[in-house]
Amino acid sequence: MSLAPQTEISSAERESGLRLLVLEAAFSSGTGALTSGVILTAFALHLGASNLWVGVLASAPFITQLLQLPAISVVERLRARKRIAVVTSAIGRAMLLVMAATAFFTGALPLLVFLLAQYVLCGLSAFGSCAWNAWIRDLAPEDRLGNVFARRTTWTAGITLVAGLAAAFILERTTEGSADRSLAFAAMFVVGCVTGLLSATVVSRIPEPAMPPPSGHISLLELLRAPLSDVNFRRLLIFVVSWQVAVNLATPFFTVFIVKQLGFDVSMVMVLSALSQLANLFALRFWGALTDRFSNKSVLLVSAPAYILSIVAMIGASQSSNDIFVIGWLAFLHLLMGASVAGVTLASTNIALKLSPKGAATAYVATNAMAIALAAGLAPIVGGLLADFFAARQLELLLSWSSPAGTLSFPFRLSHWDFYFLLAGVFGLYAVHRLSMVAEEGEIERREMVEQVVGRTLRAIRNGSSVAGLRMITELPPSLLRDAKLRFRLARMRKRRSQRRAALP
Repeated sequence: MSLAPQTEISSAERESGLRLLVLEAAFSSGTGALTSGVILTAFALHLGASNLWVGVLASAPFITQLLQLPAISVVERLRARKRIAVVTSAIGRAMLLVMAATAFFTGALPLLVFLLAQYVLCGLSAFGSCAWNAWIRDLAPEDRLGNVFARRTTWTAGITLVAGLAAAFILERTTEGSADRSLAFAAMFVVGCVTGLLSATVVSRIPEPAMPPPSGHISLLELLRAPLSDVNFRRLLIFVVSWQVAVNLATPFFTVFIVKQLGFDVSMVMVLSALSQLANLFALRFWGALTDRFSNKSVLLVSAPAYILSIVAMIGASQSSNDIFVIGWLAFLHLLMGASVAGVTLASTNIALKLSPKGAATAYVATNAMAIALAAGLAPIVGGLLADFFAARQLELLLSWSSPAGTLSFPFRLSHWDFYFLLAGVFGLYAVHRLSMVAEEGEIERREMVEQVVGRTLRAIRNGSSVAGLRMITELPPSLLRDAKLRFRLARMRKRRSQRRAALP
């Protein structure tokens, strides 16, 4: 097994490398499913993390993306992308064993070790991904990229879903705060470390084409000057920053909200996360077809407000004491968020590439990535700092209806995390406003886009449902609308005819 680049790669070696590339996704997605997202936050809460600690932990994957900038210089100097990717992956995944060990200790020190290990893991991952992306881009043929990464995405979605449900099953059978739950978290991170090291082993067997000769030194300031002087791209950056603040101010604390404020177990959060992943997977093709047919901005003007409204609607879960209603409401919102964020992710990435001039895409994409990293990294930290402030505040509105039969009261209370969801809505509305100022060729009106989304959804219901009543519901309104239009036109023609006859001498 050699980590050195190859000047020549045979067809057989390339095909073997592409197969290993798909296999690697199965191991790496297993690591991510068992050691990140909801499980990572739940583990931190199990260790006694405060809201600020949760915010700082949630910022790690974003803040560390800034390390890709110095990584570019290192890759250009060493010109050994596979060696960099394998070494950083192996050392980073080893941090998962350190994090697993903290499950058996209490106090502030284990939390600090846990946080530092997560930052080392994310930092090395960001550093290695710079080498990985460039390497794989050179390995996979242009006409095979879509197929290879589609297969990787399928493996990733499947493994993530299965591992997430398995984690929920395990956590459901352990008591919160117990030694059994400590053992469960430790076991997940140990298994995540093993699958991560297997991923690094597979990566080491993928051939690396030798890099072309260096084209000369380019300073960071020169790299960023062109994107920042582009007025239209600056407008896109303002949208990106405000959007990331809106999303990451609230979403990292969903687990805290559901577990601490609503009183559900972590396993419930895992099931909701699985629902969101399913909706995301099924919606990707739907949004992809719309972006190809219309424009990325048109998709964003529909999917972004839908996602923001879903975040604000989380407030509804704290207004009811009926667990069945709350669970159903949370499930509905997670399905909607999973579907809408698929459109946001796809379209926001595409629009950044589309607005990048040919020959200068690297600088524009790098600038966009830096803006995302800074905004998404700082937002949860600010959220954690403000958590205690909002925890001591409550806003209550009381609507009452009085009649001879009595008085009905409808209390509406905002407390703690509810304020975050409301703030996210404010920032989200501002982000959508900034998006409207971005110019993209081929964009259409939001109303037309909504009609297309609704039309496709209704067709999917008609095609996929065997319930006759449901088919009638979807078919009746358009038929009534067509009849109404015909009647209106007929009445207008008769009126004009009578007016012309009256005007005749």
